[in-house]
Amino acid sequence: MFDPGERSAYPKPNDFEVMRPEYEEIDDGMIQALIDITPFQVTGVSTTRPGARRAALYQAHKTYKSYHPSYVVPSPFPDRFTDQEGVAWERMSVVVKATTGDYKFTDEDGEEDYADIEQMLLWDVRPT
Repeated sequence: MFDPGERSAYPKPNDFEVMRPEYEEIDDGMIQALIDITPFQVTGVSTTRPGARRAALYQAHKTYKSYHPSYVVPSPFPDRFTDQEGVAWERMSVVVKATTGDYKFTDEDGEEDYADIEQMLLWDVRPT
């Protein structure tokens, strides 16, 4: 995780959480959230404003990792959960997710499918 002794010009990911995003509607009704801590910005896109904010905060963690390679980016989702539409999701192991996706779910036709965290944030998947 975070080493308190590490120094960086880049703000800690949690610093972005206290900032109010600016929202913009983009293509096909998608919403983009922009969070600015000058001179750094993160953006996220989703079907809703809360989803776009969550996507931007996830990008803050990923960007922080680029400055601090030992930083572990936390998943915005639990290991297993059911979303608001009743779909069950399960996090895949590190070995499996390299070829499939971060999470497994069963689609409307009863078939197993996979999605990475970025797709889940874009779709605004939320645990119940």
